[in-house]
Amino acid sequence: MNQFKNFVEWNAFGVCTAIGNRMGVSTGRIRQFFIYTSLVTMGSPIILYMILAFWRNMRNYIKSTKRNPWYNL
Repeated sequence: MNQFKNFVEWNAFGVCTAIGNRMGVSTGRIRQFFIYTSLVTMGSPIILYMILAFWRNMRNYIKSTKRNPWYNL
């Protein structure tokens, strides 16, 4: 179970980490907020989390193509 927890924490989308770094809040607190609110509201914050994850991955993809020397060939 600990291996699964470590895998999820290190290989998830990084949304909680990005929010925590930007706001100055610990990542664990943000994860708890997402978990508790998803339990109370029957899963609606999961949709928000997926939208933020998609946006974050697209932003990283766009940044990497601007620096890629093969992109303009």
